[in-house]
Amino acid sequence: MISVSVKCPHCGKSLMDPKKKLDSSTSIFIHLTYAGKNAPLYMSSAYGSYLLETTLGVPIGKIAGFRCPHCKADLKSTRKCDVCGAQMVAFDLKEGGQVQICSRHGCKKHLLEFQNPDNELQAFYKSYIKTFK
Repeated sequence: MISVSVKCPHCGKSLMDPKKKLDSSTSIFIHLTYAGKNAPLYMSSAYGSYLLETTLGVPIGKIAGFRCPHCKADLKSTRKCDVCGAQMVAFDLKEGGQVQICSRHGCKKHLLEFQNPDNELQAFYKSYIKTFK
């Protein structure tokens, strides 16, 4: 699996937490909100993995909120999930482009997007080629 390194699309600060490992890689750390409560959320940085840890229970099928732990900005994007219709949640890739996940608990839709495919895909490849060595 390829591990992605992401940052907040609003403040540009890293969302990576090297102290917390999931799937043997640095985790992504954000704040999860649901029903007026919030808690830390750690997600695997392995692209395609659904492993996460949080103390906040969000029922299957319900939509959660996702916030940057630094600037507190809402991480929902303007894109809607083409599977369930919920808003997607966006993280900027360190090397350019975005990773987006669905905000509905249980929906597995996610995508990797490059706005400048030639440059960003090449930077992505160079940055993560060490995963395959």
